[in-house]
Amino acid sequence: MSQQQKTFRAIEVGDGSDGRWATHTQALWPLAEGWMTEESRTLEGADRARKLFEAHMPELVPVLDRLAGQLDRPEGETFLTLAALRPFFSGCTQIGGRGTLLRNYDFSPDECEGTIVSSHFLRPVIGMQDAAWGLLDGMNDAGLAVSLTFGGRFVHGPGFAILIVLRYLLETCNTVDEAVGRLRSIPIAIPQNVTLVDSEQAVTVFVGPDISMTGAADACAANHQHLPVPDEQEQFFRTQERLKAIRAAGTDVAAMLKPPLYQSAYDEGLGTVYTARYRPSEGRVTYYWPGESWEQSFDGFAPGSRTVTIGQAG
Repeated sequence: MSQQQKTFRAIEVGDGSDGRWATHTQALWPLAEGWMTEESRTLEGADRARKLFEAHMPELVPVLDRLAGQLDRPEGETFLTLAALRPFFSGCTQIGGRGTLLRNYDFSPDECEGTIVSSHFLRPVIGMQDAAWGLLDGMNDAGLAVSLTFGGRFVHGPGFAILIVLRYLLETCNTVDEAVGRLRSIPIAIPQNVTLVDSEQAVTVFVGPDISMTGAADACAANHQHLPVPDEQEQFFRTQERLKAIRAAGTDVAAMLKPPLYQSAYDEGLGTVYTARYRPSEGRVTYYWPGESWEQSFDGFAPGSRTVTIGQAG
């Protein structure tokens, strides 16, 4: 696998009302628009998405309206509900423990937004943004951190993209227990594994459109929810191999930057785009790539950009 370059950006958007969020998001709209389902482009589909958002994320409705007004696109509000998107499937490995959430995000580099966002929609939140205001992972000022991995089963149902659910949990919850309680009643469109960490505990739960929320054996996750994993799935995802490796390594950043946890199958959407280590009780996160790191915090958030090398040499 040859190495390649990717640029990451860090931006502050405040409460989304002063134009900074809109300027950034408008530039991404051609890509974002392609994620919407045909059904969501109808009046009936838009109405269903809005009602689902109002029913399950009422605290965020004022933020949705504020951002949609800033975006000023006919389909902007429906997109921002993230309740009407085409399914997407990724890799990823993550572990929580001792006040730390450590994860590798594995996806196609060109389809990863690569934006670290500091926001204050309802409260201070820092995370890796995707889909305009959704989050791949993040933390809040209460000391809660959350992260996602794909659950490994290619099924799809009505519900939200997990990206907006992580945003909702960080905007409205203070602890792991509170966030897990909220997750129980939120419909999720595709199978996802969510790892949650605060100063007291770390857990992983399995969610999806066809299952009730289930707790994992420990706070680790790769890309399966149930055993046995079919041979074809294991050959493609190497999910059990990675889960065994991260359990053995614990919250060790060096291990995340080496195979089998660091993946290089970028053409198949399974290459490691970044590694993130959250220490939410300290309000700090560090993003890692081979030979480089970038720390951000609530006390010292630094907007800017970094062009980094991803992939293994040789």
